[in-house]
Amino acid sequence: MVPTELPASSSGRRTANPAAGDDPWPEGLVALYTERRTGLVRLAYLLTSDMEVAEEVVHDAVLALRPRWATILEPPAYLRTAVVNRCRSWLRRQRTARAYAPPRAEEVGLGADELWDALATLDDRRRTAIVLRFYEDLPDAVIAELLGCRPATVRTLVHRGLHALRKEIEP
Repeated sequence: MVPTELPASSSGRRTANPAAGDDPWPEGLVALYTERRTGLVRLAYLLTSDMEVAEEVVHDAVLALRPRWATILEPPAYLRTAVVNRCRSWLRRQRTARAYAPPRAEEVGLGADELWDALATLDDRRRTAIVLRFYEDLPDAVIAELLGCRPATVRTLVHRGLHALRKEIEP
């Protein structure tokens, strides 16, 4: 996506008035969006398993960042945290929706991509910890900050998640 295609506000239009001197999209934000969009969408996709939701989460995070742009010390970290938090919120809503949904008529078996299916069987925190550790290559301290727990808890989540993945994949 080119920088001129930044997401519009929730009302569907850009609210800043360029003629009045307001910059609708600060140059640094455009550069950050252009540089990090693909990676953030991949991260969100790995957490949500839905490409449309992943793109929407990233766009919403960029829109939320725009009014705070001048006050943020580390915009890339802030944006990544916003994406992870929005994915976690979406996953919570999905879990609640599944809890109140009627049972399925038939159970779907494992598809061709066993690793993807196995990753989908993990609970949200373990999947998030594993994705952030092995895909984003983040240290335990940063993952702990994103998940709101201690680094030791992150190590436990990753260990137990990998154990569950091994059980799911190995016969």
